[in-house]
Formats: sequence, C-alpha cells, structure tokens
Amino acid sequence: MKDYSGLADSVKFSTDHSVLSAASECTLIGVGRSAAVFKIKDENKVMKVFFPGHEKTAKEEAEIYQLLAGSEFYPAVYDSGAHYLVIDYVEGKTFFQCLSEGIRIEKKHIDEVDEALGVARNRGLKPSDVHLRNIILKPDGHIMMIDLARFRQDKAYDRQWDDLKKVWKYYHKSYFPKRLPAIVLNGAAFLYKNIWEKAARKMHT
Repeated sequence: MKDYSGLADSVKFSTDHSVLSAASECTLIGVGRSAAVFKIKDENKVMKVFFPGHEKTAKEEAEIYQLLAGSEFYPAVYDSGAHYLVIDYVEGKTFFQCLSEGIRIEKKHIDEVDEALGVARNRGLKPSDVHLRNIILKPDGHIMMIDLARFRQDKAYDRQWDDLKKVWKYYHKSYFPKRLPAIVLNGAAFLYKNIWEKAARKMHT
C-alpha cells in the first residue's frame, strides 16, 4: 500500500479551516464540515485531510470504508492515517447538483441508494445523515456514496433518506420542477434540519 502521509502532512489550515498550503501534487476540489478534499495529481484518487481536532472522525470514516470494501456503491480506500484517508476519485454529480442543474434522477437511482444502504446494514453499520450531497450519480448511470463518517452512529431517529424518498414521489410528476435553484435546496435543508427533524425526534423520545 502506498504511503500518502507526506502529502497529507503538506496540507496546512488556518484557524478558520481555510487551506493555507499543500503539495503541488494536491488540487483542492472541496471543503466540508470536517475536512478538505484534494485530487491527487496523475492518480484517480482523492485525499481527504481532516481539520485539527477531527482525528476521531478520520479514524471512524476510514474504518467504515474498509468495512464496505468490495462494494460497487462505495469508493475503495487506499491509505489512511491519523488525520487523512485516500479513496477513489468519483466522477459525476451529486444529487444536489443534479437537482440544481436539471439532471433527472430516475427511480433506478433511488433503488440503488436503497441497495447501497442495505449493503451497509448487512455489514453491521447504521447509515445516517444520508443527504443530497453524499450521493453521486456517475456518468455510467449508477450511484456511489461518499462521506460515510456517520454510518456507525446509533441515532434513535434518523429518517432523512426516507423523507427524501417521499419528496421523490412528487418529483417524477409532470408538474414538479426538475430544476431547483441551490438557494431553494439549501433553504429546504435548513428548515428540515432545524424544524422538521427536531420536532420529529421529540415525538419519538
């Protein structure tokens, strides 16, 4: 297994998690809640470097990817360390991008997400926090899931994916818009997390 620790150590963050520097082989392609993601030069891989203080998340996510090794629905992991992991680069559009750009999401894609979650459950995981940004529709028409750190949390109530599927029942109707502005999707996500989900959890406690 190739050692990518040197590349990971080259990444430096500011106190607000902006990337200050990184090796020339690393091209920044995204920043999330706990890490920055870099495409590795001349390789079909990405390196996820976690912010200081998120070492537990890095370890957890690496272990989850390893548990899902061999599944067509999840990237392979090639290396991991205290604050980073290296996985396949997945080309495609997230479901969020599909909706904001008008790329149609078909029933077969929804079914594949259900199948992917079933694979995770069969391997002892408890998928949670499944949202539009961690499901990728690849150019070959199949899906792949990323950002799996919350696939082992023991949440008493998490029906986010089930609730998204309820919306899909209307999405395929002719009157439902197939392209939604990002501001609308972000607003819906905010309301869901801060109002609907909190209320639902209280009802189930």
